Amino acid sequence: MNDIITTQSLTKYYDSLLAVDHISMQVKEGEIFGFLGPNGAGKTTTIRMLVGLTTPNEGSATIKGYDIRKETVNVKRCVGVVPETSNLYNELTVYENLHFIAGMYHVPKKERAHRISSLLKTFSLTERRGAKFGGLSKGLKRRATIAAALIHRPDILFLDEPTSGLDVMSARSLRQFLKNLGEMGVTVFLTTHYIEEADQLCDRIAIIVKGRIIAVDTPENLKTIVQSTSVIETTFASPVATMNLEELEAYGRVEAKDNTLWIHVTNVSRSLRMITSFADDHGLEIVYMNTVKPSLEEAFVKLTGVESEVMLMEKERRGGRA
Repeated sequence: MNDIITTQSLTKYYDSLLAVDHISMQVKEGEIFGFLGPNGAGKTTTIRMLVGLTTPNEGSATIKGYDIRKETVNVKRCVGVVPETSNLYNELTVYENLHFIAGMYHVPKKERAHRISSLLKTFSLTERRGAKFGGLSKGLKRRATIAAALIHRPDILFLDEPTSGLDVMSARSLRQFLKNLGEMGVTVFLTTHYIEEADQLCDRIAIIVKGRIIAVDTPENLKTIVQSTSVIETTFASPVATMNLEELEAYGRVEAKDNTLWIHVTNVSRSLRMITSFADDHGLEIVYMNTVKPSLEEAFVKLTGVESEVMLMEKERRGGRA
């Protein structure tokens, strides 16, 4: 596959704040590429530079061969942008919004009705075509916003936190549609701070912290970073979350919730014996035990030093349940 997005030392300052720090990367045609990092890492600023909404201070980038500084008009023709907060008009209906956006992108008049009808069907919005955008639920608003971003048939779709604030079913439906887009050959570039979302959706992931890219690879390859350790998940018949677990911490990092322990270990055989002995000593009945594969979350924590709890707090603050 050819590179459809390239950046070389792309940099953005806001006064003395270095928001994006000399990032270099390539995105392939047709892949779903994730930009994973905590709030304030530089994800949105990177998208704004790539689509011509803000000018880099240093470095360069191309979108489908077009220079983002010198050929902004051409760049905007081949990208669709879905911001975290919708840019559609509350007072217009879903159909009127799509028709207006089609006109902005100079979609031929004879094609507009067909394209709008097709997108309404694709996003299950046909019955809502006459509804005012402002009265829609968050999930329906997100679907309509993505439909608007696709009206001019872009080669690349940029999405900023696509499932933030959506309920579980809406988020799941949207993820499936994004996978379908990738299979159709549309390149999808999405930012997210949901680690599990990046793992489920993306062909490759760039991890960005404090404006710097610290790793770019497939989710599976990133997980190999922590393959020297395993996680033993053990569920007991009674709660252990409030117990003193210091004796277990000698074998690795321990996490506890309700009746379940997760212990990050390097020697599985020895650790299994240790957990069994711990249960016997404390009169605990083991009801379930399993060795869990390393997760992208563990790789993220090891690479960045940013605890997963920080990402979870952001998710809750934004109202995300995805």
